[in-house]
Amino acid sequence: MKIFSSLFHSRDKPQNSTTGGAYRFYMGGSTAGKNVTERSAMQMTVVYSCVRVLSEAVAGLPLHLYKYTQNGGKEKSINHPLYFLLHDEPNPEMTSFVFRETLMTHLLLWGNAYAQIIRNGKGEVVALYPLMPNKITVDRDSSGRLYYKYYRGSDEAIHSKEYEVILSPYDVLHIPGLGFDGLVGYSPIAMAKNAIGLAMATEEYGAKFFANGAAPSGVLEHPGTLKNPDKVRESWNATFGGSHNANKVAVLEEGMKYSPISISPEQAQFLETRKFQINEIARIFRVPPHMVGDLEKSSFSNIEQQSLEFVKYTLEPWLVRWEQSMVRSLLNPSEKKDYFIKFNVDGLLRGDYASRMSGYATARQNGWMSANDIRELENLDRIPAEDGGDLYLINGNMTKLADAGIFAAGGKENSDEEVLELDEPSGNSGENAVPQRHYRR
Repeated sequence: MKIFSSLFHSRDKPQNSTTGGAYRFYMGGSTAGKNVTERSAMQMTVVYSCVRVLSEAVAGLPLHLYKYTQNGGKEKSINHPLYFLLHDEPNPEMTSFVFRETLMTHLLLWGNAYAQIIRNGKGEVVALYPLMPNKITVDRDSSGRLYYKYYRGSDEAIHSKEYEVILSPYDVLHIPGLGFDGLVGYSPIAMAKNAIGLAMATEEYGAKFFANGAAPSGVLEHPGTLKNPDKVRESWNATFGGSHNANKVAVLEEGMKYSPISISPEQAQFLETRKFQINEIARIFRVPPHMVGDLEKSSFSNIEQQSLEFVKYTLEPWLVRWEQSMVRSLLNPSEKKDYFIKFNVDGLLRGDYASRMSGYATARQNGWMSANDIRELENLDRIPAEDGGDLYLINGNMTKLADAGIFAAGGKENSDEEVLELDEPSGNSGENAVPQRHYRR
């Protein structure tokens, strides 16, 4: 019996105890010698751009709650309480855009996004409030049930029992990123800290280079012995150090000589390294370089295709994480059979005006879009139904393939069919004359 009981024990709790990240920073140190954390990484322009592009894209998409209809279609469930929370205001303090932008930023930096679910006495969701991912941990109790431990203190480093709040999965919307245990996501910043640290070190090198007057450091050589070398060094730095002293002419006395000892930025491939790190960090977030300002390999012929690939391969996986997590946490078991939550990405997939009109014309002529269907996509007013706005039209000269031979001119299929012929009127002439009818085979 002990063997069988061991087969059905609950899953082990997450072994890595990083707050909200399931991966330790080890004080944030990187091989480049820079301290990399979620906040310090945001000081890098390319990290900030990637996070902003993705968070604003998710926040700006229309988000709707749908209900399945009896005929197999779907309709917006605008009367459901959850529709207003997701589409307009998740809580009285922020809009849906700000709420989703905040959670997506958490997801990109810490690898997890958390929100507290506030419910009324009926169990209905009445508000959603973001929770800082660096103040929350996921754990299991002695019975194997998951729970969330949140620290309300303002200081992130203090995890005291005094500020501890225990939340059940019923009260938390958790959107995990990529991880190994399926419960907690890894922080992309922590996983790529060496690449980000190198970019930070390169940027700092450039800043110090210009702070030194855009000239490499060197050695002042004196043929004799200086009584006070510190004073000479301070005088040199005050006169020729800093970008504001660049291009000044140095006058050396008593046989002194200046010898540079640092390699130049060209020799260190400073600009090439900075360009590479932009692509390296953009690769972490799977953001096309042209969306973070690097247009070196972009052109009019491929930039639209790259934008479509961004929606399909970068944005869509994040949207699926959002949709499935919201359905799991915000809908009760009975509602999950009738309702679903969906982002609308049609606006991002729209082509140029000529391409859209060509596609609409094809859809209209083949009968699967009405005039009002098209006008709704173009954000135009509807045409009244009595004026034909809801009609589905089809080209009249089309027929089934099986019937194509029946109407072929001169075919054998017509040899045995009766053909109606009309002769000229006989007898009385005038407007009331009736033509004579007869049939031939």
